[in-house]
Amino acid sequence: MIVLGAGPVGQNVADRARVAGLTVAVVECELVGGECSYWACVPSKALLRPVVAVADTQRVDGARQAVTGRLDTTRVFARRNHYVTDWDDSGQAKWVRSIGADLFRGRGRIDGPRRVTVTQDDGASRTLAARHAVAIATGSRPALPDIPGIKEARPWTNRHGTDSSTVPARLAIVGGGGVGVEMATLWQGLGSRVTLLARRSLLARMEPFAGELIARGLTQAGVDVRIGVQVTALRRPDSVTLTLDDGSELEADEVMFATGRAPHTDDIGLDTVGLTPGSWLDVDTTCLVRGVEGDWLYALGDVNHRALLTHQGKYQARTAGDAIGARAAGLPLDDAPWGDHATTADQHAVPQVFFTDPEAGAVGLSAEEAARAGHRAKVVDLDLSAAQGANLYADGYQGHARMVVDLDREVLLGVTFVGYGISELLHSATIAVAGEVPLKRLRHAVACFPTVSEIWLFLLAAYHRS
Repeated sequence: MIVLGAGPVGQNVADRARVAGLTVAVVECELVGGECSYWACVPSKALLRPVVAVADTQRVDGARQAVTGRLDTTRVFARRNHYVTDWDDSGQAKWVRSIGADLFRGRGRIDGPRRVTVTQDDGASRTLAARHAVAIATGSRPALPDIPGIKEARPWTNRHGTDSSTVPARLAIVGGGGVGVEMATLWQGLGSRVTLLARRSLLARMEPFAGELIARGLTQAGVDVRIGVQVTALRRPDSVTLTLDDGSELEADEVMFATGRAPHTDDIGLDTVGLTPGSWLDVDTTCLVRGVEGDWLYALGDVNHRALLTHQGKYQARTAGDAIGARAAGLPLDDAPWGDHATTADQHAVPQVFFTDPEAGAVGLSAEEAARAGHRAKVVDLDLSAAQGANLYADGYQGHARMVVDLDREVLLGVTFVGYGISELLHSATIAVAGEVPLKRLRHAVACFPTVSEIWLFLLAAYHRS
């Protein structure tokens, strides 16, 4: 098998294929470890943790009095550098080789069925042939809008937002999704005066209350949150001037765009197998690409556009790797829903957490999505402060929980939490949703007292009372 892309997704599919007994070649044109390891999940959380840790301390009487100064940004950036190994990928490259895979550095391009040409920086090239499969795990890149002056403005993207070591005095962030709200939390905490601009509500794909509570938290932290505005033009002689659709202008030292992603498929040879370069790739439940003759081309992670989340891409990679191994061995596939070779969670149990202050996390369907899917559902809402453990976690705890219940089966379709420290609470919801645990059984899962997890007791009680 040949794997295009050595990020977490590519590494996982390579590992599973090796376990299945296949020989594997992994091709990477940038750093082994990919976007997540060096410019996304890992550095952003390394940077955000000091910001949120200080905020958490200030919510506990007796501890807040110990916080007498500002964050040491030099040490915060050094912490980030440690976790991204100073952008040195030798450790991850060693791991790829340790599983018995061959690592090829260079740009990989499909050259017809089961063939990949690898071109190195010096122009030298070689062609690899796969007996069983080629897996595309090339990820995605920032999608910048086509507005006047954007090139001149030299905008930040997520990469600049996580690898920069200078704090701009004024930072404008365009986009109200996960990257936008996390970067607003981060840079405001590091000392920037941040303005966050969003066309729609924040975190628009989550339950409405999530964006509302995140907007409130950002505003309390000092972020200027503006919803319902668009940038129509940019100019940059020295600082950046943003022209907004209401006719006003905004001055900033830097501007960051967090306005979506585009697939890294524009120059990987899709045209040689009848696919459109630059497109998202449509796949079946085993992540086999549709529209290609023969069962050999797979697309995993961001490129299939199912869930642009590292953990979900790794899940797809493990599933697809097992399916590739089964096909290679001539074994039957277990691709029924929730089977060993089915990515069922992509449709029913995708977990996501945004490390803002407060945090926002969700798994499964929102109330609106459940209704659109035709479920007969009941929505249960509760203030997280109903759990005594929440109030002991933070004085004046603010947060909200919602569960969406399938009334016909009495199982959970979705759960959303917004509050302090809820990222560690979400996996219990993921197990309940993915496992389709009946509520009658879920009530026997006793939460320790006094923890934030006690909210489960109150949610279930509220469901049975209503």
